[in-house]
Amino acid sequence: MTAPLWTLADLVAATGGRVVGRPTGTIGGISIDSRTLAETDAFFAIQGDARDGHDFVEAALGRGAGVCVVAEEKLGALPADGRYVVVDDVLEALRRLAIAARARTTARIVAVTGSVGKTSTKEALRHVLAGQGKTHASVASYNNHWGVPLTLARMPADCAFGVFEIGMNHAGEITPLTALVRPHVAVVTTVAPVHLEFFRDVEAIAEAKAEIFSGLEPGGAAVVDGDVAQAGILIAAAAAKGARVVRFGIGEGFEARLVRASLQAETSTVMANVLGGAITYKIGAPGMHVVKNSLAVLATTALVGADLARAGLALADMAPPKGRGERHTLHLGHGEAVLIDESYNANPASMRAAIDLLGHTPVGLEGRRVAVLGDMLELGPQGEALHAGLAEALIAARTDRVFLAGPLMHALWRALPIDMQGAWAATAKELEPKLLLAVRPGDALMVKGSNGSRMGPVVEALKSRFSSTHALAEDV
Repeated sequence: MTAPLWTLADLVAATGGRVVGRPTGTIGGISIDSRTLAETDAFFAIQGDARDGHDFVEAALGRGAGVCVVAEEKLGALPADGRYVVVDDVLEALRRLAIAARARTTARIVAVTGSVGKTSTKEALRHVLAGQGKTHASVASYNNHWGVPLTLARMPADCAFGVFEIGMNHAGEITPLTALVRPHVAVVTTVAPVHLEFFRDVEAIAEAKAEIFSGLEPGGAAVVDGDVAQAGILIAAAAAKGARVVRFGIGEGFEARLVRASLQAETSTVMANVLGGAITYKIGAPGMHVVKNSLAVLATTALVGADLARAGLALADMAPPKGRGERHTLHLGHGEAVLIDESYNANPASMRAAIDLLGHTPVGLEGRRVAVLGDMLELGPQGEALHAGLAEALIAARTDRVFLAGPLMHALWRALPIDMQGAWAATAKELEPKLLLAVRPGDALMVKGSNGSRMGPVVEALKSRFSSTHALAEDV
């Protein structure tokens, strides 16, 4: 029989709340979304950016919530026959439960941040560690002030490993989150010009990322991208905490160093030296950025006491997360094209990595490499220059046509050679019909942009328009 995630008594003790009504004695899960809640879950009615969770308490009770954690000031407006733990502040109560979850576990804990690649690195760690012990990790990109405590509160007591993603837009945001997680290993995937609207320069971004080391457990380790110009800032911050520093990348003498990589369209084969041991492995996802981050994954695996060789073997089965390199076949009725979905967010570093990935993707006999790009947001005054600067990467990747959406991407449009210009539109929605008309058999298309540029719907439109069912209908 599976042990409950929490007993009611432990949840009440951790949150400092009081019981109203007759909640269930055991809690099967923690939820903040009444739509996906399961029976016996505890529903935390947190105040979101747009909605108040208290508006959904009645729905949560109707779905069988074991208990709803609610604010004292809102209790009078809630169903009188409900099952409640009443607290002073719901988000703070979730944080208290997270602290209790961290206190009770003996798991080896990893925290991951970085300007690029934190979610895919977290997912890779989840994948390789799950084969070596019970592993708990962040769902999707739950990496902010509510996502991190929610993930901790959901961690079963008997886990062997925990992997937590920590994000930020502003300085000071990582410090309280890493204090909750208290990692044994903290990873910074890289430092890049992201959220420049909120930082004076890239060095300030590095300083903010380095906050992750402030929460390291005594004797902990810091895994950092040794190739970036700001590596010294990260290393100094880690050393100030007395951490063991492990650099990964291509630099001579790095503790996790790439020796050789063979990049294929959908996989990569890697030779590396990790913490003094030679290892050769295959990765089930393409791209040099994935190769580099695999070094961080393997180093971290060894640092938390898992088997390095088994982790290397597990990487062969790794698939790209949704929106981060997923591949789809487009059926055109008289041929096929390849779609690379990189639509989950973008910044200059991740955009260049995706363009490089397109450059390594083969095309059909008369096919073309087609980049479909939306605005990269939160770049501040440097925005136009950073967009225009992508022209060099597109040319190096042997891109044949470029379709662009958004006002910032017009700077790139002006910088492109005329024969590469496919179309530009003010919005992704306006670009969509032009792109759908342009797709040809043999093409390889890559779609990417910041979430706010709405490139995800462009991917869905391509998949819908060129589905196998649609192609069969055209053939009739």
